[in-house]
Amino acid sequence: MSLATAVVAALVLASCGSTSQDADLGASSADARAMGHIHGVARDPASGDVLLATHGGLYRVDPSGPTPVGPVVDLMGFAVSPGGAYLASGHPGPGVDLDQPVGLIRSEDGGQSWAAVSRAGESDFHTLTAGPGVVAGFDGALRVGTDGSSWQQRSIPAPPRTLSASPTGSRLLATTEQGLLSSDDEGRTWTPVTTPDLLVTVAWADADTLVGVSVTGSLVVSEDAGGTWAAGGSVGQASAVSATSTADGLDVLLVVGETVVRTTDLGETLERVV
Repeated sequence: MSLATAVVAALVLASCGSTSQDADLGASSADARAMGHIHGVARDPASGDVLLATHGGLYRVDPSGPTPVGPVVDLMGFAVSPGGAYLASGHPGPGVDLDQPVGLIRSEDGGQSWAAVSRAGESDFHTLTAGPGVVAGFDGALRVGTDGSSWQQRSIPAPPRTLSASPTGSRLLATTEQGLLSSDDEGRTWTPVTTPDLLVTVAWADADTLVGVSVTGSLVVSEDAGGTWAAGGSVGQASAVSATSTADGLDVLLVVGETVVRTTDLGETLERVV
């Protein structure tokens, strides 16, 4: 199934009100309108369910479609920790008992409820990531901590559009307008990573495998943690990516415009999820 190229995603922090439409995908469904802009996508490591972090809160995708979970919180940043807890940031909806902005919030019950962790009323993290013993987010400044309860501010050569933590260590990757950057010391120092093209977003599939999407809409894959890269198919201008290594290969989810698509053959074919 082919998808037309969506509006190019800028390598800056996206605002809630800035959405793009993919003309080839038609009008949004009623569920998609309720969700609003989709900021992020992930899989629950326990259930394998697709999770959507949206302007209208968290959605879990089941065979009947996307189902809202928990209170309405505009989830600008979203990550699933290695232990399975959900971390998020953004803005509370009407009647939701969280500060504005929410800072870092955490859910231990699959998004049914959220509790404030830190920086309530201070931070709106537009990108979040969590690895073993490290949490990182960007709210206009790069902040890194061990569990999100306290933070240290770090310097970075360029503002990160996305952050991604290794699932097995403390290595961090950041996509920036200067290229892909890597840190092996929890954000204290950064080194450039050579990629085939400028990457908009990148995610770890396992300890060695990275999946990214370039500014030209091409899927790229590294099986040696960024040392070398292979080109996949054209997937359109993706604003977020999630990847999982399975016994059958890579399972990749992408936010393209106002839709979510899935590929299991490195972008040669795309299946619409939402």
